[in-house]
Amino acid sequence: MRVRDLLGRLSGSSRGLLDVWTRRTLFLIGGIAVGGAAVMMAALADAAQAAFRAVLALSPLIALGLTPLGFALAALLARTVFPNSQGSGIPQVIAARHIEDPAARHGLVSLRVAVGKIVVMTLGLACGASAGREGPTVQVGAALMAAAGRLAPERQGGLLLAGGAAGVAAAFNTPLAGIVFGIEELSRAYESKTSSLVLGTIIAAGLTSLALVGNYTYFGSTGDTLPFGRAWAVVPVCGVLGGLLGGLFSRIVIAVGRGLPGAAGRLVAARPVAFAALCGLGVALCGLATDGHAYGTGYEQAKALLHGTSDTHPWFAPAKFVATTLSSISGIPGGLFAPSLAVGAGLGAEFARLFADVPVGALVLVGMVAYLTGVLQAPITAFVIVSEMTENHALVIPLMITAVIADATSKLVCPEGLYHALAAPIVARLAGPRPPGA
Repeated sequence: MRVRDLLGRLSGSSRGLLDVWTRRTLFLIGGIAVGGAAVMMAALADAAQAAFRAVLALSPLIALGLTPLGFALAALLARTVFPNSQGSGIPQVIAARHIEDPAARHGLVSLRVAVGKIVVMTLGLACGASAGREGPTVQVGAALMAAAGRLAPERQGGLLLAGGAAGVAAAFNTPLAGIVFGIEELSRAYESKTSSLVLGTIIAAGLTSLALVGNYTYFGSTGDTLPFGRAWAVVPVCGVLGGLLGGLFSRIVIAVGRGLPGAAGRLVAARPVAFAALCGLGVALCGLATDGHAYGTGYEQAKALLHGTSDTHPWFAPAKFVATTLSSISGIPGGLFAPSLAVGAGLGAEFARLFADVPVGALVLVGMVAYLTGVLQAPITAFVIVSEMTENHALVIPLMITAVIADATSKLVCPEGLYHALAAPIVARLAGPRPPGA
């Protein structure tokens, strides 16, 4: 009996060990898939923007028809063919982590939603949308990890967190920012039981991206510094302005997302596709007013401002702000990170006239952190991601101070964090009137 019991225990232990390693292998495969998806989405985004520029080369006025029609089609597809693919996708991931019902959760992070996210996001960029790919990568990453972890339903919350964090890390090639984003924004708490899963997934996704496109710095390395003294006046000034504008942006997006009051709200709810087309027309006008600079992710303009390789349009920052706002409230899939960094870069560059003795690159980085913090109200994520994507460690302290000031200022305009405010109605709709964190 003792021998039989011992053999039974060994057999059970072997099966348990096999199950553990099977799950870990699936999680590793999921991380590799997230890295591959991030690289693919980057390539598709670049190709879509190149195609749009090629069309505009024939005549910039084409945008007046192409952009509204593209927005209308993208909104229609997002509402009918690929529901739950609207917007950046981060609110859907946050909501999915707070929903217990597997079927309801699956509807937010299914592979069908992931495919739709990629397809419709690419369509929007091909029509000039002022949107990014990084937020959508979060939802796609969460969907891939959820699919890889079907054998571990009890770990779905951790898998969604790991996939979303890996999406940010792989999209920007910023593994530290991915970890911080997962803690500060997706979970708003440190979860020790999922830390190894998050770290392992980010490593797998990062190695995959490294193997496919090599090691790179998102905006290129910069060693610009902010001389201590008068130049530091830009920190509170830019922090307050970036916080105000970022808070205003979030407040507008939240208001439209929840439904505008009165006749305007009823009209938008009744005619969402027509509203998307109207937003597309507004984006086209912003693009025409800035010689095309307001279209797309804004990556090229932000990088040019950072390194001083070329000038953008004088109205770049306000036009990009308006174009990104319109793209975000239109209901089409698209992220906020890259356009927000572009708005912040334009904001920082405007201070070059007041601080002629300060390197423009330093002003641009301060502006990036200020506005991104104002939008996300995630100050640690903002300064870590900007520092990591430029390999600039000399500016860490001023960027930290800027983030703190911008976060406090943004909360005066918009008391709620953008992504969690947008996630709350999703949770209420699918799981009852219980907001995230309640």
